[in-house]
Amino acid sequence: MAMFQNLADKLSNAFKKFRSKGKLTEADVKEGMREIKLALLEADVSFKVVKDFIKRVTERAVGSQVLESLMPGQQVVKIVHEELIELMGKTQAKLEISSKPPTVVMMVGLQGAGKTTHSGKIAGLYKKQGKNPLLVACDVYRPAAIKQLQIVGSQLNIPVYADEKSKNPVSIAKSAIDYAKKNGHDIIFIDTAGRLHVDEVLMKELQDIKKVTEPTEILLVVDAMLGQDAVNVAESFNEMLDITGVVLTKLDGDTRGGAALSVRYVTGKPIKFVGTGEKLDTIEPFYPDRMASRILGMGDVLTLIEKAEEAYDKKQAEALEKKMRENAFTLTDYLDQMAQLKKMGSLESVMSMVPGMSGKDVKIDENMLARTEAIILSMTPKERDNPDIINSSRKKRIAKGSGTSVEEINRLLKQFDQMKKLMKQMSSGKFKGFGGMGGKRMKMPF
Repeated sequence: MAMFQNLADKLSNAFKKFRSKGKLTEADVKEGMREIKLALLEADVSFKVVKDFIKRVTERAVGSQVLESLMPGQQVVKIVHEELIELMGKTQAKLEISSKPPTVVMMVGLQGAGKTTHSGKIAGLYKKQGKNPLLVACDVYRPAAIKQLQIVGSQLNIPVYADEKSKNPVSIAKSAIDYAKKNGHDIIFIDTAGRLHVDEVLMKELQDIKKVTEPTEILLVVDAMLGQDAVNVAESFNEMLDITGVVLTKLDGDTRGGAALSVRYVTGKPIKFVGTGEKLDTIEPFYPDRMASRILGMGDVLTLIEKAEEAYDKKQAEALEKKMRENAFTLTDYLDQMAQLKKMGSLESVMSMVPGMSGKDVKIDENMLARTEAIILSMTPKERDNPDIINSSRKKRIAKGSGTSVEEINRLLKQFDQMKKLMKQMSSGKFKGFGGMGGKRMKMPF
Protein backbone atom coordinates (compact mmCIF):
# COMPACT_ATOMS: atom_id res chain seq x y z
CA MET A 1 0.00 0.00 0.00
CA ALA A 2 1.54 3.29 -1.06
CA MET A 3 1.66 6.09 1.48
CA PHE A 4 -1.70 7.90 1.84
CA GLN A 5 -3.15 5.87 -1.06
CA ASN A 6 -6.86 6.39 -0.29
CA LEU A 7 -6.43 10.11 0.27
CA ALA A 8 -4.39 10.44 -2.94
CA ASP A 9 -7.07 8.59 -4.94
CA LYS A 10 -9.93 10.70 -3.55
CA LEU A 11 -8.11 13.98 -4.17
CA SER A 12 -7.25 12.82 -7.68
CA ASN A 13 -10.96 12.22 -8.38
CA ALA A 14 -11.83 15.69 -7.08
CA PHE A 15 -9.17 17.27 -9.31
CA LYS A 16 -10.44 15.42 -12.40
CA LYS A 17 -13.69 17.38 -12.14
CA PHE A 18 -11.76 20.67 -12.02
CA ARG A 19 -9.60 19.71 -14.98
CA SER A 20 -12.53 18.52 -17.11
CA LYS A 21 -13.96 22.05 -17.22
CA GLY A 22 -12.53 24.73 -19.47
CA LYS A 23 -13.91 27.46 -17.24
CA LEU A 24 -14.55 27.32 -13.52
CA THR A 25 -17.28 29.17 -11.65
CA GLU A 26 -17.31 29.93 -7.95
CA ALA A 27 -19.98 27.20 -7.58
CA ASP A 28 -17.64 24.65 -9.30
CA VAL A 29 -14.85 25.51 -6.86
CA LYS A 30 -17.13 25.17 -3.84
CA GLU A 31 -18.46 21.82 -5.06
CA GLY A 32 -14.90 20.54 -5.59
CA MET A 33 -13.88 21.83 -2.16
CA ARG A 34 -16.68 19.79 -0.57
CA GLU A 35 -15.12 16.64 -2.05
CA ILE A 36 -11.64 17.64 -0.88
CA LYS A 37 -13.05 18.37 2.58
CA LEU A 38 -14.66 14.91 2.77
CA ALA A 39 -11.45 13.25 1.55
CA LEU A 40 -9.43 14.98 4.27
CA LEU A 41 -11.95 14.16 7.02
CA GLU A 42 -12.01 10.50 5.91
CA ALA A 43 -8.20 10.55 6.12
CA ASP A 44 -8.67 11.42 9.81
CA VAL A 45 -7.36 14.96 9.49
CA SER A 46 -8.48 17.09 12.44
CA PHE A 47 -11.79 18.91 11.72
CA LYS A 48 -10.29 22.25 12.79
CA VAL A 49 -7.36 21.73 10.39
CA VAL A 50 -9.67 20.77 7.50
CA LYS A 51 -11.94 23.77 8.09
CA ASP A 52 -9.03 26.22 8.05
CA PHE A 53 -7.34 24.50 5.07
CA ILE A 54 -10.51 24.51 2.91
CA LYS A 55 -11.16 28.17 3.81
CA ARG A 56 -7.67 29.21 2.69
CA VAL A 57 -7.75 27.17 -0.53
CA THR A 58 -11.26 28.42 -1.43
CA GLU A 59 -10.33 32.07 -0.85
CA ARG A 60 -7.39 31.73 -3.23
CA ALA A 61 -9.22 29.55 -5.78
CA VAL A 62 -12.22 31.84 -6.28
CA GLY A 63 -9.97 34.80 -7.05
CA SER A 64 -10.25 36.23 -10.57
CA GLN A 65 -6.65 35.19 -11.30
CA VAL A 66 -7.70 31.52 -11.11
CA LEU A 67 -11.22 31.60 -12.49
CA GLU A 68 -10.20 33.65 -15.53
CA SER A 69 -6.96 31.76 -16.25
CA LEU A 70 -6.55 29.48 -19.27
CA MET A 71 -6.13 26.35 -17.09
CA PRO A 72 -8.12 27.01 -13.92
CA GLY A 73 -8.15 23.31 -12.93
CA GLN A 74 -4.37 23.20 -12.88
CA GLN A 75 -4.28 26.43 -10.86
CA VAL A 76 -6.53 24.88 -8.18
CA VAL A 77 -4.24 21.83 -7.94
CA LYS A 78 -1.27 24.20 -7.59
CA ILE A 79 -3.01 26.08 -4.76
CA VAL A 80 -3.88 22.84 -2.92
CA HIS A 81 -0.25 21.72 -3.30
CA GLU A 82 1.08 25.01 -1.90
CA GLU A 83 -1.39 25.01 1.00
CA LEU A 84 -0.51 21.38 1.88
CA ILE A 85 3.17 22.37 2.05
CA GLU A 86 2.26 25.32 4.27
CA LEU A 87 0.14 23.06 6.49
CA MET A 88 2.98 20.58 7.02
CA GLY A 89 5.59 23.20 7.83
CA LYS A 90 6.91 24.80 4.59
CA THR A 91 10.50 23.57 4.77
CA GLN A 92 12.41 20.60 6.12
CA ALA A 93 13.11 20.98 9.86
CA LYS A 94 16.53 19.54 10.61
CA LEU A 95 17.72 18.21 13.94
CA GLU A 96 19.40 21.02 15.85
CA ILE A 97 23.04 20.24 16.63
CA SER A 98 24.44 21.78 19.81
CA SER A 99 27.42 24.11 19.37
CA LYS A 100 28.85 22.50 22.52
CA PRO A 101 28.85 18.68 22.23
CA PRO A 102 27.21 16.43 23.06
CA THR A 103 23.86 17.10 21.38
CA VAL A 104 21.24 15.43 23.61
CA VAL A 105 18.13 14.07 21.89
CA MET A 106 15.39 12.86 24.22
CA MET A 107 13.02 10.36 22.57
CA VAL A 108 9.54 10.34 24.16
CA GLY A 109 6.15 8.84 23.38
CA LEU A 110 3.58 6.22 24.29
CA GLN A 111 4.41 2.53 24.61
CA GLY A 112 4.42 0.76 21.24
CA ALA A 113 5.00 3.88 19.13
CA GLY A 114 8.49 2.72 18.13
CA LYS A 115 10.76 4.86 20.34
CA THR A 116 13.48 2.23 20.81
CA THR A 117 13.72 1.30 17.12
CA HIS A 118 13.56 4.91 15.95
CA SER A 119 16.19 6.02 18.46
CA GLY A 120 18.45 3.55 16.64
CA LYS A 121 17.24 4.52 13.17
CA ILE A 122 17.96 8.23 13.68
CA ALA A 123 21.29 7.49 15.41
CA GLY A 124 22.16 5.39 12.35
CA LEU A 125 21.40 8.33 10.05
CA TYR A 126 23.77 10.58 11.99
CA LYS A 127 26.46 7.90 12.14
CA LYS A 128 26.42 7.88 8.32
CA GLN A 129 27.00 11.65 8.48
CA GLY A 130 30.18 11.20 10.50
CA LYS A 131 28.78 11.63 14.01
CA ASN A 132 29.70 9.34 16.93
CA PRO A 133 26.30 8.52 18.47
CA LEU A 134 25.48 6.88 21.80
CA LEU A 135 22.16 5.19 22.60
CA VAL A 136 21.00 5.45 26.21
CA ALA A 137 18.62 2.90 27.78
CA CYS A 138 16.32 4.75 30.20
CA ASP A 139 13.28 2.49 29.94
CA VAL A 140 13.74 0.52 33.17
CA TYR A 141 10.14 -0.75 33.34
CA ARG A 142 9.30 -2.58 30.14
CA PRO A 143 10.64 -6.14 30.18
CA ALA A 144 13.50 -6.57 27.69
CA ALA A 145 13.49 -2.86 26.70
CA ILE A 146 17.21 -2.55 27.46
CA LYS A 147 17.92 -5.78 25.58
CA GLN A 148 15.95 -4.51 22.57
CA LEU A 149 18.00 -1.30 22.45
CA GLN A 150 21.21 -3.32 22.74
CA ILE A 151 20.16 -5.51 19.79
CA VAL A 152 19.34 -2.40 17.73
CA GLY A 153 22.70 -0.86 18.71
CA SER A 154 24.67 -3.99 17.79
CA GLN A 155 22.94 -4.20 14.38
CA LEU A 156 23.94 -0.58 13.67
CA ASN A 157 27.32 -0.88 15.39
CA ILE A 158 26.38 1.93 17.80
CA PRO A 159 27.27 1.61 21.54
CA VAL A 160 24.50 1.50 24.13
CA TYR A 161 24.83 2.98 27.63
CA ALA A 162 22.81 0.92 30.11
CA ASP A 163 22.81 0.40 33.87
CA GLU A 164 20.78 -2.75 34.49
CA LYS A 165 21.23 -2.49 38.27
CA SER A 166 19.69 0.96 38.53
CA LYS A 167 15.94 1.53 38.48
CA ASN A 168 16.31 5.30 38.35
CA PRO A 169 16.08 6.58 34.74
CA VAL A 170 16.97 10.14 35.78
CA SER A 171 20.34 9.14 37.27
CA ILE A 172 21.01 6.82 34.28
CA ALA A 173 20.45 9.72 31.88
CA LYS A 174 22.72 12.01 33.92
CA SER A 175 25.51 9.39 34.08
CA ALA A 176 25.17 8.74 30.34
CA ILE A 177 26.02 12.37 29.55
CA ASP A 178 29.20 12.17 31.67
CA TYR A 179 30.07 8.90 29.91
CA ALA A 180 29.49 10.48 26.46
CA LYS A 181 31.75 13.44 27.27
CA LYS A 182 34.56 11.16 28.44
CA ASN A 183 34.28 8.86 25.42
CA GLY A 184 33.88 11.42 22.63
CA HIS A 185 30.22 10.78 21.75
CA ASP A 186 28.93 13.96 20.12
CA ILE A 187 25.24 13.01 19.88
CA ILE A 188 23.16 11.06 22.44
CA PHE A 189 19.74 9.49 21.95
CA ILE A 190 17.91 8.83 25.24
CA ASP A 191 15.31 6.08 24.87
CA THR A 192 12.74 6.87 27.58
CA ALA A 193 9.89 4.77 28.97
CA GLY A 194 6.36 4.98 27.62
CA ARG A 195 2.95 4.13 29.00
CA LEU A 196 -0.23 2.94 27.30
CA HIS A 197 -1.64 6.43 27.83
CA VAL A 198 -0.44 9.84 29.01
CA ASP A 199 -0.31 9.92 32.82
CA GLU A 200 1.11 12.06 35.62
CA VAL A 201 3.82 9.57 36.69
CA LEU A 202 5.19 9.27 33.16
CA MET A 203 5.23 13.02 32.61
CA LYS A 204 6.92 13.72 35.96
CA GLU A 205 9.70 11.27 35.10
CA LEU A 206 10.19 12.77 31.61
CA GLN A 207 10.24 16.29 33.05
CA ASP A 208 12.93 15.19 35.54
CA ILE A 209 15.06 13.66 32.76
CA LYS A 210 14.64 16.87 30.79
CA LYS A 211 15.77 18.91 33.80
CA VAL A 212 19.02 16.97 34.38
CA THR A 213 19.99 16.46 30.70
CA GLU A 214 18.92 19.83 29.23
CA PRO A 215 18.24 18.22 25.82
CA THR A 216 18.85 20.07 22.57
CA GLU A 217 15.88 18.22 21.08
CA ILE A 218 12.85 16.43 22.52
CA LEU A 219 11.41 14.27 19.75
CA LEU A 220 7.95 12.82 20.19
CA VAL A 221 7.58 9.43 18.48
CA VAL A 222 3.98 8.96 17.30
CA ASP A 223 2.33 6.02 15.56
CA ALA A 224 0.73 7.46 12.39
CA MET A 225 -1.82 4.60 12.42
CA LEU A 226 -3.49 6.26 15.42
CA GLY A 227 -4.83 9.00 13.15
CA GLN A 228 -6.66 11.67 15.14
CA ASP A 229 -5.53 10.10 18.44
CA ALA A 230 -1.92 10.70 17.39
CA VAL A 231 -2.67 14.42 17.27
CA ASN A 232 -4.22 14.34 20.77
CA VAL A 233 -1.13 12.52 22.09
CA ALA A 234 1.14 15.09 20.44
CA GLU A 235 -0.85 17.93 22.00
CA SER A 236 -0.58 16.39 25.51
CA PHE A 237 3.17 15.74 25.29
CA ASN A 238 3.79 19.20 23.86
CA GLU A 239 1.89 20.90 26.71
CA MET A 240 3.89 19.00 29.35
CA LEU A 241 7.35 18.87 27.79
CA ASP A 242 7.46 21.57 25.07
CA ILE A 243 8.68 19.09 22.44
CA THR A 244 10.90 20.32 19.59
CA GLY A 245 9.72 17.95 16.88
CA VAL A 246 7.81 14.81 15.91
CA VAL A 247 8.83 11.44 14.45
CA LEU A 248 5.90 9.78 12.66
CA THR A 249 6.20 5.99 12.51
CA LYS A 250 4.39 3.31 10.46
CA LEU A 251 3.79 5.55 7.47
CA ASP A 252 4.21 2.45 5.30
CA GLY A 253 1.02 0.91 6.69
CA ASP A 254 -2.56 1.58 5.60
CA THR A 255 -2.31 4.96 7.23
CA ARG A 256 -4.96 7.52 6.39
CA GLY A 257 -2.51 10.39 6.67
CA GLY A 258 -4.41 12.48 9.19
CA ALA A 259 -1.55 12.70 11.67
CA ALA A 260 0.96 13.97 9.10
CA LEU A 261 -1.44 16.69 8.03
CA SER A 262 -2.58 17.72 11.53
CA VAL A 263 0.38 17.45 13.92
CA ARG A 264 2.25 20.56 12.74
CA TYR A 265 -0.90 22.71 12.75
CA VAL A 266 -2.07 21.57 16.20
CA THR A 267 1.27 21.62 18.07
CA GLY A 268 3.17 24.25 16.07
CA LYS A 269 6.09 21.77 16.15
CA PRO A 270 7.54 20.28 12.95
CA ILE A 271 7.62 16.65 11.85
CA LYS A 272 11.36 15.95 11.57
CA PHE A 273 11.46 12.30 10.52
CA VAL A 274 9.12 9.61 9.17
CA GLY A 275 9.52 5.87 9.67
CA THR A 276 8.51 3.95 6.55
CA GLY A 277 9.13 0.30 7.46
CA GLU A 278 10.46 -2.18 9.99
CA LYS A 279 14.09 -2.34 8.84
CA LEU A 280 16.62 -0.06 10.54
CA ASP A 281 17.30 1.95 7.37
CA THR A 282 13.62 2.77 6.72
CA ILE A 283 13.71 6.32 8.02
CA GLU A 284 13.50 9.55 6.04
CA PRO A 285 13.86 13.22 6.93
CA PHE A 286 10.44 14.84 6.51
CA TYR A 287 10.12 17.25 3.58
CA PRO A 288 6.69 18.97 3.49
CA ASP A 289 6.99 19.76 -0.24
CA ARG A 290 7.87 16.17 -1.16
CA MET A 291 5.11 14.75 1.05
CA ALA A 292 2.55 17.12 -0.52
CA SER A 293 3.63 15.91 -3.97
CA ARG A 294 3.20 12.28 -2.93
CA ILE A 295 -0.24 12.97 -1.47
CA LEU A 296 -1.32 14.63 -4.72
CA GLY A 297 0.05 11.76 -6.83
CA MET A 298 2.84 13.90 -8.30
CA GLY A 299 5.56 11.46 -7.21
CA ASP A 300 8.73 12.34 -5.32
CA VAL A 301 11.67 12.36 -7.69
CA LEU A 302 14.19 13.91 -5.28
CA THR A 303 13.71 11.22 -2.62
CA LEU A 304 13.81 8.56 -5.35
CA ILE A 305 17.17 9.89 -6.59
CA GLU A 306 18.57 10.10 -3.05
CA LYS A 307 17.51 6.51 -2.30
CA ALA A 308 19.05 5.35 -5.57
CA GLU A 309 22.30 7.17 -4.91
CA GLU A 310 22.51 5.49 -1.48
CA ALA A 311 21.77 2.05 -2.90
CA TYR A 312 23.84 2.17 -6.08
CA ASP A 313 27.54 1.47 -5.97
CA LYS A 314 29.41 4.08 -8.05
CA LYS A 315 31.96 1.63 -9.47
CA GLN A 316 29.22 -0.83 -10.40
CA ALA A 317 27.25 1.96 -12.07
CA GLU A 318 30.29 2.99 -14.15
CA ALA A 319 30.99 -0.63 -15.12
CA LEU A 320 27.32 -1.02 -16.05
CA GLU A 321 27.40 2.11 -18.21
CA LYS A 322 30.44 0.75 -20.06
CA LYS A 323 28.71 -2.61 -20.63
CA MET A 324 25.64 -0.86 -21.95
CA ARG A 325 27.65 1.27 -24.35
CA GLU A 326 29.30 -1.90 -25.64
CA ASN A 327 25.97 -3.77 -25.65
CA ALA A 328 27.47 -6.39 -23.29
CA PHE A 329 24.75 -6.35 -20.60
CA THR A 330 24.11 -9.91 -19.32
CA LEU A 331 21.56 -11.69 -17.15
CA THR A 332 24.15 -11.65 -14.33
CA ASP A 333 24.18 -7.83 -14.58
CA TYR A 334 20.37 -7.90 -14.58
CA LEU A 335 20.46 -9.93 -11.33
CA ASP A 336 22.94 -7.45 -9.79
CA GLN A 337 20.66 -4.53 -10.67
CA MET A 338 17.67 -6.27 -9.08
CA ALA A 339 19.71 -6.64 -5.87
CA GLN A 340 20.65 -2.93 -5.95
CA LEU A 341 17.04 -1.94 -6.58
CA LYS A 342 15.84 -4.05 -3.62
CA LYS A 343 18.10 -1.98 -1.35
CA MET A 344 15.88 1.03 -2.09
CA GLY A 345 12.90 -0.59 -0.35
CA SER A 346 9.78 -2.30 -1.67
CA LEU A 347 9.28 -1.74 -5.38
CA GLU A 348 5.74 -0.49 -4.75
CA SER A 349 7.10 2.30 -2.54
CA VAL A 350 9.83 3.08 -5.10
CA MET A 351 7.31 3.24 -7.96
CA SER A 352 4.99 5.45 -5.90
CA MET A 353 7.73 8.12 -6.02
CA VAL A 354 7.68 8.18 -9.82
CA PRO A 355 5.45 11.02 -11.12
CA GLY A 356 2.22 9.66 -12.59
CA MET A 357 2.78 6.23 -11.04
CA SER A 358 1.32 6.77 -7.60
CA GLY A 359 -2.23 5.70 -8.19
CA LYS A 360 -3.90 2.33 -7.64
CA ASP A 361 -2.39 1.02 -10.87
CA VAL A 362 0.99 0.65 -9.12
CA LYS A 363 0.75 -2.98 -8.10
CA ILE A 364 4.05 -4.82 -8.16
CA ASP A 365 4.23 -8.54 -7.60
CA GLU A 366 7.31 -8.94 -5.40
CA ASN A 367 6.93 -12.74 -5.76
CA MET A 368 7.46 -12.39 -9.50
CA LEU A 369 10.84 -10.77 -8.78
CA ALA A 370 11.76 -13.68 -6.52
CA ARG A 371 10.84 -16.11 -9.34
CA THR A 372 12.93 -14.10 -11.82
CA GLU A 373 15.86 -14.32 -9.41
CA ALA A 374 15.37 -18.09 -9.05
CA ILE A 375 15.30 -18.53 -12.85
CA ILE A 376 18.55 -16.63 -13.41
CA LEU A 377 20.28 -18.43 -10.50
CA SER A 378 19.27 -21.78 -12.04
CA MET A 379 21.16 -20.95 -15.25
CA THR A 380 24.83 -21.77 -15.83
CA PRO A 381 27.25 -18.80 -16.06
CA LYS A 382 27.50 -19.52 -19.80
CA GLU A 383 23.71 -19.30 -20.21
CA ARG A 384 23.55 -16.03 -18.31
CA ASP A 385 26.23 -14.50 -20.52
CA ASN A 386 24.68 -15.79 -23.73
CA PRO A 387 20.91 -16.44 -23.42
CA ASP A 388 20.71 -17.32 -27.14
CA ILE A 389 22.04 -20.81 -26.33
CA ILE A 390 19.05 -21.57 -24.06
CA ASN A 391 17.16 -24.18 -26.10
CA SER A 392 14.04 -26.13 -25.08
CA SER A 393 15.89 -28.84 -23.10
CA ARG A 394 17.86 -26.17 -21.19
CA LYS A 395 14.59 -24.32 -20.48
CA LYS A 396 13.08 -27.50 -19.00
CA ARG A 397 16.13 -27.97 -16.78
CA ILE A 398 16.07 -24.30 -15.63
CA ALA A 399 12.30 -24.50 -14.95
CA LYS A 400 12.77 -27.62 -12.84
CA GLY A 401 15.71 -26.08 -10.94
CA SER A 402 13.88 -22.82 -10.22
CA GLY A 403 10.44 -24.26 -9.48
CA THR A 404 8.93 -22.23 -12.34
CA SER A 405 7.57 -22.96 -15.83
CA VAL A 406 9.00 -22.84 -19.35
CA GLU A 407 6.45 -20.07 -20.10
CA GLU A 408 7.94 -17.90 -17.34
CA ILE A 409 11.44 -18.49 -18.71
CA ASN A 410 10.31 -17.51 -22.21
CA ARG A 411 8.70 -14.37 -20.81
CA LEU A 412 11.89 -13.40 -18.94
CA LEU A 413 14.11 -13.96 -22.00
CA LYS A 414 11.75 -11.88 -24.15
CA GLN A 415 11.72 -9.03 -21.58
CA PHE A 416 15.50 -9.17 -21.30
CA ASP A 417 15.87 -8.98 -25.07
CA GLN A 418 13.54 -5.94 -25.24
CA MET A 419 15.45 -4.32 -22.40
CA LYS A 420 18.78 -4.75 -24.18
CA LYS A 421 17.35 -3.09 -27.29
CA LEU A 422 16.05 -0.19 -25.18
CA MET A 423 19.42 0.17 -23.46
CA LYS A 424 21.19 0.23 -26.80
CA GLN A 425 19.02 3.21 -27.80
CA MET A 426 19.51 4.96 -24.46
CA SER A 427 23.26 4.47 -24.45
CA SER A 428 23.88 6.07 -27.80
CA GLY A 429 26.67 8.46 -26.82
CA LYS A 430 26.16 8.62 -23.06
CA PHE A 431 23.62 6.84 -20.82
CA LYS A 432 22.15 9.39 -18.45
CA GLY A 433 19.44 7.51 -16.58
CA PHE A 434 17.81 10.15 -14.37
CA GLY A 435 20.39 12.76 -15.41
CA GLY A 436 19.29 16.32 -14.93
CA MET A 437 16.52 15.65 -12.41
CA GLY A 438 16.83 17.96 -9.46
CA GLY A 439 20.25 19.08 -10.66
CA LYS A 440 21.66 15.63 -9.92
CA ARG A 441 22.95 12.86 -12.12
CA MET A 442 22.38 9.24 -11.31
CA LYS A 443 22.76 6.12 -13.40
CA MET A 444 20.12 3.40 -13.30
CA PRO A 445 19.63 0.39 -15.54
CA PHE A 446 15.84 0.62 -15.67
